[in-house]
Amino acid sequence: MLTTLKELYNGRSVRARRFRYWLLAFDTITIVFVIVTSFFPHTRPVEIADAVFGVLILGDFTARFLVEPQRRRYFMRISTWTDFVAMVSFLAPIAGEGFGFLRILRTLRLLHTYQISWQLRQDWRYWRRHEDVILATVNLAVFLFVMTGLIYATQHGTNPQITNYADALYFTVTTLTTTGFGDITLEGTAGRLLAVVVMIVGITLFLRLATALFRPTKVKHTCPSCGLNRHDPDAVHCKHCGEVVKIETEGA
Repeated sequence: MLTTLKELYNGRSVRARRFRYWLLAFDTITIVFVIVTSFFPHTRPVEIADAVFGVLILGDFTARFLVEPQRRRYFMRISTWTDFVAMVSFLAPIAGEGFGFLRILRTLRLLHTYQISWQLRQDWRYWRRHEDVILATVNLAVFLFVMTGLIYATQHGTNPQITNYADALYFTVTTLTTTGFGDITLEGTAGRLLAVVVMIVGITLFLRLATALFRPTKVKHTCPSCGLNRHDPDAVHCKHCGEVVKIETEGA
């Protein structure tokens, strides 16, 4: 059993790659579930679905722990605590609505997809060419989901302007883009502080995405002499020190 788990999580076989893509699909489904269920009352079927997701994440969490060669370091990783928070946020509603605030933390599960970036880099040429843009977009999307969930959880029920996830998303996007129509505002000191975080952090992420989009196309290859790690695709010598660089190409 343990051998099979190691092969699925760390192997390079076709079966292992398919399994990890299924995990990526599951991560995406959890995000969709968070958004969709925010428009409906948290009835018994929704709580049952919460429990199912929580158990599945618990199984994945346990499997990753079993196949980890250095188990002490396992609990020092951000992705490990992301999994733990996701489990709690799915299972907490069973104990009552008092734990409902943790539901917003399910969106952190999207961070887990970063772990298969290396696999996407190997399998998809498009990913290799546009990795910086894709990761910058994912970073922005993660921040958008987390902040929208946080705004929805703290303002829903007390702020008549935010009645569902779409209202919170609308406020987050208008604030993030500095559009600021003013038709929706956050109430209280905590709400204003949330708006400040959205503006400051969001603009930073937007600038990073813009930089990735408009920066001239480069390939990652570390110069053995000076350490410069970005070069033109057809570079033969390092522009910084003149060292010969041997950049792998795909024959295109």
